[in-house]
Amino acid sequence: MKLNNNVTEFILLGLTQDPVRKKIVFVTFLLLYLGTLLGNFLIITTIKTSRALEGPMYFFLFHLSLSDTCFSTSIAPRMIMDALLKKTAISFNECIVQVFSFHFFGCLEIFILILMAVDRYVAICKPLHYTTIMSHRVCCVLVAVAWVGSCVHSLAQIFLALSLPFCGPNVIDHYLCDLQPLLKLACADTYVTNLLLVSNSGAICTVSFAVLMVSYVVILHSLRNHSAEGRRKALSTCISHIIVVILFFGPCIFIYTRPATTFPMDKMIAVFYTLGTPLINPLIYTLRNAEVKNAMRKLWSKKVISDDKR
Repeated sequence: MKLNNNVTEFILLGLTQDPVRKKIVFVTFLLLYLGTLLGNFLIITTIKTSRALEGPMYFFLFHLSLSDTCFSTSIAPRMIMDALLKKTAISFNECIVQVFSFHFFGCLEIFILILMAVDRYVAICKPLHYTTIMSHRVCCVLVAVAWVGSCVHSLAQIFLALSLPFCGPNVIDHYLCDLQPLLKLACADTYVTNLLLVSNSGAICTVSFAVLMVSYVVILHSLRNHSAEGRRKALSTCISHIIVVILFFGPCIFIYTRPATTFPMDKMIAVFYTLGTPLINPLIYTLRNAEVKNAMRKLWSKKVISDDKR
């Protein structure tokens, strides 16, 4: 996999090189990562064990939590461990694997968010045909397409990364391997590669965000024909979805839709969508969804009762 280059490893500078700040980074992001795992595993377990959460929306929410967990895991463990080390080297092959996994699960989250918007559109705008259109078989096919599409996107990123020639400089001013920081190290003109990056990752982020926002505008407009109770419930669900979409896509569009230039704020913005969003998503979906909260209470009650019997 060491194609067209003499570099066998990269040095990740992380968020900071200050020893005291690195300890703060270690504690802070360890807690954030553990919170992400706890929140998403709780949603995954609740949906898998509760009969009340068997609808398409929760089927997609299950896969969103799964992708959030894997997305965060592709970045956080190494970032946390690097905060304890003086030399934070990552091999060329490991770097390529991180690029693939990071883009795979990030793209999967985008596609799942689109499927959740489709589900809400059908449920609110075509309620009489909802069970027919969003059958379990259709949902499984849609999720399978999302996984395949994410794989195609990630393979394209790998192709771009392997096409870059590295002749000596190997210090990445970031806490992860991604194409944007790698472009700065390439000893060749990266204009075409950056153009392909923007047309791939940038287009996926921008087009998906536009599609999602238009779909939710259509959904919210159609709510005027519903009852007050129906509007309240649908509005609560849609608002939680819109919050997730804005929090995730805002930073992504900022990073991937501009020329190959970097700003000091890039690393902190990347922290927000690589570690912040996977942590925030479970909070948004549990705090704003009464059915999920009730299912969690029942799950916890069953656990407490079973522990008391022992």
